[in-house]
Amino acid sequence: MSHDEVLTELHALRDRITGVTETAVASVDGLLVTADTDGARPEVLAALSAATLGLGKRTGSEMGMGELREVVIRCATGYVVVYAIRRSGLLVVLADEGLDVMRLHVESRPTVERLGLLLDGVPADY
Repeated sequence: MSHDEVLTELHALRDRITGVTETAVASVDGLLVTADTDGARPEVLAALSAATLGLGKRTGSEMGMGELREVVIRCATGYVVVYAIRRSGLLVVLADEGLDVMRLHVESRPTVERLGLLLDGVPADY
């Protein structure tokens, strides 16, 4: 895996979607892979996002709703969106109030797939 390639994906997502302010990729256990952040502390963002992803996965599983795709948190001044990258990673996106959440979901799917390939080195088996 090339950290430069992962960072290129993060920059591209940030550039394509109005409102995206910061992004990071981490493992599901909260270890930072790489980040495109200005104000957030990347290691803290990775750890909290992993906890968020874990809670979302557990809730979805308990409710019988299938595999988790993303968790969206809406705050007073913006959004935190955590996407599952296969079974081993996550993408976290911080955005301001101007974010078009539906556009982010559409645009992030190919990004998540490419990040999965970069992290695992093999095409998805699902």
